[in-house]
Amino acid sequence: MSHSRLLLYTVSGVVFCISFIGMVIYGYKTFFIQTEKVASADYSYHFALIAEESDNEYWRLIEEGAKETASKHDIYLEYLAPKKANNDKLLKLFDRMISSKVDGIIVQGIQGERFVELVHKAVEREIPIITVDTDVPNSERKAYVGTNNFRAGKLAGKTLIESTTGEQYVGIVTGRFNAINQKQRLQGFKDAIKDTSRIHVVDVEESNITSIGAAQAAYSLLKQYPSINTFLGTSALDGIGIVDGVQQIAANEEFTIIGFDLLPETLKLIKEGEINATIAQYPKKMGKESVNVLIELQEHDILDNKKYIDTEVIKKGDLSSLQDGELQ
Repeated sequence: MSHSRLLLYTVSGVVFCISFIGMVIYGYKTFFIQTEKVASADYSYHFALIAEESDNEYWRLIEEGAKETASKHDIYLEYLAPKKANNDKLLKLFDRMISSKVDGIIVQGIQGERFVELVHKAVEREIPIITVDTDVPNSERKAYVGTNNFRAGKLAGKTLIESTTGEQYVGIVTGRFNAINQKQRLQGFKDAIKDTSRIHVVDVEESNITSIGAAQAAYSLLKQYPSINTFLGTSALDGIGIVDGVQQIAANEEFTIIGFDLLPETLKLIKEGEINATIAQYPKKMGKESVNVLIELQEHDILDNKKYIDTEVIKKGDLSSLQDGELQ
């Protein structure tokens, strides 16, 4: 082998080694994810709130309440959610926060073994889990904060019975068929009306927790079942969407409409007589109480593992007595 060729191979080898080492260092710095808990002098704890859908008004109120309480206690609260409601994506976010070793997690409960397994994984790492809005009592979550959804559904059924006379043919618009809280509300409603023979559930359609989806569901129900004269919406944007859907297909007919939650648009439609009543939840209070429970769990276990936030019926006559703070 000639001296020049040997020199060429040697230089090429050195260049390759330098390039390889540089690539390894760059890749490490670029893609390495810190998995050890990072202590911060600025915050006492790092909590995560994992919501059903990122820009949903209802979940933003939960976030607002949680962050309000967190700021009072020097807690860093991280808000995460899929852009659109998606259980698989939510579970991935849940797993990621567990791996990040945060001090506590507030998360919407999801039906299924994967959720139960992730809660167990968190407990093994001494991360307390709070379910909010939807409970999974068969998991190892430390507490549930939110509505008694079965009772809320019964309240909607009782309201319909008291507000109407004659035969009622009910079209139901529900947020998501596979959501535990929606199922419980529907069960509660059916339980409340089961002995009232004049009230009939015609069919149930899904809104995917959007007002557009609720409008499409109401339109579809009326087109298929013209006898419907009453609607129930079981998630926050359903009542608003039902009004839009009804106006598209039967603008001159009168309907009894019962919705859920106290979003400003819902209250406006109650004031205008388009929605007859709504089952009031208080998501901002849910957020506040969830953070308070997580703070308590940093020191010791709690005895009361269900923290129900009150629900009530709001009709047009109740609007004048509502204060701004009560709307949240």
